[in-house]
Amino acid sequence: MQLLSEQEIERRKDREELMKLGINPYPAEAFSINVTSEDIHRNYENRKLDYKNIEIAGRLMSRRIMGSASFGEIQDATGRLQFYVRRDDICPGEDKTLYNSVFKKLLGIGDFLGLKGYIFTTQTGEISLHVTEMTLLSKSVKPLPVVKRDEDGNVHDGFTDPEMRYRQRYVDLTVNPEVKKTFVTRSRIITQMRRYFDDHGWLEVETPILQAVHGGAAARPFDTHHNTLDMPLFLRIANELYLKRLIVGGFDGVYEFGKMFRNEGMDRTHNPEFTSMEIYVAYKDYIWMMEMVEELIEQVTEAIHGKTKLTVGANEIEFAGPYRRLTMYDSIKEFAGIDVSKMDEEGLRKVCGEMGIAVDTSMGKGKLVDEIFGEKVEANLIQPTYITDYPIEMTPLAKKHRTEPGLVERFELFVNGKEIANAYTELNDPIDQRERFEEQLKLAERGDDEAMAMDEDFLRALEYGMPPTSGLGIGIDRLTMLLTNNTTIQEVLFFPQMRPEKKQVELTEEEKGIFELLKLESPVALADLKGKAGLSGKKWDVAMKGLTGKGVAKVTKDGDAITVSLVD
Repeated sequence: MQLLSEQEIERRKDREELMKLGINPYPAEAFSINVTSEDIHRNYENRKLDYKNIEIAGRLMSRRIMGSASFGEIQDATGRLQFYVRRDDICPGEDKTLYNSVFKKLLGIGDFLGLKGYIFTTQTGEISLHVTEMTLLSKSVKPLPVVKRDEDGNVHDGFTDPEMRYRQRYVDLTVNPEVKKTFVTRSRIITQMRRYFDDHGWLEVETPILQAVHGGAAARPFDTHHNTLDMPLFLRIANELYLKRLIVGGFDGVYEFGKMFRNEGMDRTHNPEFTSMEIYVAYKDYIWMMEMVEELIEQVTEAIHGKTKLTVGANEIEFAGPYRRLTMYDSIKEFAGIDVSKMDEEGLRKVCGEMGIAVDTSMGKGKLVDEIFGEKVEANLIQPTYITDYPIEMTPLAKKHRTEPGLVERFELFVNGKEIANAYTELNDPIDQRERFEEQLKLAERGDDEAMAMDEDFLRALEYGMPPTSGLGIGIDRLTMLLTNNTTIQEVLFFPQMRPEKKQVELTEEEKGIFELLKLESPVALADLKGKAGLSGKKWDVAMKGLTGKGVAKVTKDGDAITVSLVD
């Protein structure tokens, strides 16, 4: 049995009363809408004659009843609009039920209404809708959190608990309008990026999410099983290898916005399911790609904010290029004060130990360098900075550096201490690529569960010939965090991954009666609770056994005293 609050019980009664009056709380008919609240607020003063026959719909968010006339607010997808309703306008005949009973008593905050009427300006200067017709479109049987704002705009009693907000994003979006702005901005970022790529003639494509071989990144995959084919499959950790196959197939530029899945830890910048954009352009290299990324991000920032210099946390960041370029080895030398460029694996392990950086035996030279970089350098990269020219061990899919032995042509873009983009001059030598994969297999044998697997089909594609190519990946979630000034990835994901919510417990009528008593007083003496419950001995025993067995209540004995209390 579902446990209902007093308000939920009353709303269900209101629903029944509406139905008795012949009003369907959930009508099937479409309601015509010809305007939005945003349109009205923006244009009414200059086009008053255009707002005489208004049809608008939204949630009832406030109501001030004043006898035979009332004010209220509805909220649609674009904002809020005040409305004014008079009893005789919506009830022109003798029957005043729609106003006296329905509007004043049976409607609640959160209900969806369809309103018709005309726009006017109140004596206090507020643009409002004078209602001539009102239709109930959907009855809310669970009350919304009441968010109070004072005269200065400060929020009190808001829906602010992060876990509740992320689990019930539908409520969060309803009562916290700034949250909706974040996701509108996220959508605009993707739209602007698409426009930039399309204007250059690059093709948006789709590649498999279920893959027989996980590749394209150093990460632990989620694995599953296809019953019909009787074979293991993996949720993709990257779409790189499939996009390169399309370059082999003759496309000069392809890109994809897609979900990636990595079976790894979660923190303020990591979610196991995330959105990445990857693009591959033939006949280009990573130097060209740096220039392209600068232009792309500058244009996106300008389109979203109308400027390129933004405040992110405590830092003012300039997103217009050119960005600083710093090799990985030079960055470690600058911020850690050591030169690791000539060190072997043993030397790197020693340095990690001296710096207090935890390592294990599965880590090869590349990972050790990466650990030092992550610990000593990343947090210092506030302004957009390209870290370039990585050790070959770190990047099995990038081309060897044209002038620096032991390095590859790769860059990562860091902003505000976090990686935003990753790019290579792509490795297109099939012999070299096979040798790199074989090195990855050796790391896997040492226990590195993020090492790449051998992908024979991808190698076969390279053997047919891939033109010189540069590839880029951008984390959409992190870019959105930057451009919306959010510090956690959960704030820019509609539905971030969460631990399972505790299941609602179904109670018998007797259990529910005892539960309601415990809500009024807990802990309480067992004898007192039994007396208030008024149950026979057998029903009492069964109900108490049920409550304790379901983890709702607990019985505690302290000497001769026996008490019952609710479990948190």
